[in-house]
Amino acid sequence: MIKQFGYFLEIVKGSLITTRHFVVNMFFHILNLVGIKTKRKGAVTRQYPEAPIEVARRHRSLHRLMLREDGKPRCVVCMLCATVCPSECIFIEATEDPDPEIQKYPSNFIIDLNRCCFCGFCVEACPEDAIRMDTGEVELARYSRGDLVYDLEKLTG
Repeated sequence: MIKQFGYFLEIVKGSLITTRHFVVNMFFHILNLVGIKTKRKGAVTRQYPEAPIEVARRHRSLHRLMLREDGKPRCVVCMLCATVCPSECIFIEATEDPDPEIQKYPSNFIIDLNRCCFCGFCVEACPEDAIRMDTGEVELARYSRGDLVYDLEKLTG
C-alpha cells in the first residue's frame, strides 16, 4: 500500500512540473504575441519544408566528387578514403588513364549511405581534394535502400 502511494505521489509531482512549465511558457508566448519584449525568449517553431533552415558552412552533408577541367573526376584512386572509412562504405575500382600524369582514375566509385556515419574522414584523408561533403543537402530520406547507394554518376552530377 505504501509503495502504491509513493508511485501515485511521483505521478502527481511530475504532472505539477509539466503544468508549471506549460503555464510559464504560455504566459511568455502570449506576451510575445502581444508585442511585449521580455528577456526570456519563447519557443521557436520553424516551418521546415516551406522555409528551410540555413546549414553552417562546416556542416558535413552529402558527398560529392570534384571534377577536373576536362570533366573527369579529380580522384586518382589512391584508396585512402576507402582505407580510412570506419564504416567501410566506400568502394572504388580503378582504370588506367592514357594520360601518364594522371595514371589512374575511378571507373566505379560507390558510397553506400546506408552504412555511412558522416564522420568526414574520407574528406580529410584525400590528398587530391577529390571528395567533399559540402553540398548542403541534408534531406537524405528515400523510399528504398537502393536509392541511398551513390555511384560515380550521382556523386559527380
